[in-house]
Amino acid sequence: MKRGLIIIPTYNESVNIENIINKILSISEQLDILVIDDNSPDNTGAIVERLIANNKRIHLMKRPKKLGLGTAYVLGFDYALKNNYDFAFEMDADFSHDPNELPRFVELLDSYDLIIGSRYVNGISVVNWPMKRLLLSYAACIFARIVTGVPVRDLTSGFKCYSRRALQSVDWQKFRVDGYGFQIQSVFSVFKAGLGIKEIPIIFVERRAGISKMSKRIIWEAFWLVWKLRMISLFK
Repeated sequence: MKRGLIIIPTYNESVNIENIINKILSISEQLDILVIDDNSPDNTGAIVERLIANNKRIHLMKRPKKLGLGTAYVLGFDYALKNNYDFAFEMDADFSHDPNELPRFVELLDSYDLIIGSRYVNGISVVNWPMKRLLLSYAACIFARIVTGVPVRDLTSGFKCYSRRALQSVDWQKFRVDGYGFQIQSVFSVFKAGLGIKEIPIIFVERRAGISKMSKRIIWEAFWLVWKLRMISLFK
């Protein structure tokens, strides 16, 4: 049986983390969980440590301060490769990504190396977002798709599954972006490696509890990254 790792970066997710872990573990025995916690003041890490005591499928990396989503995923991918996992997921802790969808991703790994949970591949499937944020996200995906030339409708999705081959094909240590930028560059890199990508429709539901980590810095970082990737496409 193939083994997969669900990578969940956290910062102040104490209200969600136990429920999301228990739900994921109940979905499939194939799946382990790696929480990468950025020294959450609300004791998210302590909750995970308590759960680890009773379940060997849960793992925790604690970082000294808030270092961002992008570096957390790079750390998680390295952990997945070193510990011989066959695939790895990006996933949020806040239930905006439905754990019940996980088996759909795994089923497609025989045919594709990156499966993306897409909010925009089948119309718009977002619940409880204010119109301003929805328009920003949708427009950002159109902009990124046109400029980079990557034929993916939801380039900023944070719900993804990578095959081991995809993880090995990208030099993650060269990534210097976070948030939207990380998501765009990850898909771009897998696409440029010539690997198969599949978008599947999901319903994205705004977090049930806690505070969104989105910022203007992350948005502008992604904007300039898209043009950088365009230059890479033209000259490499």
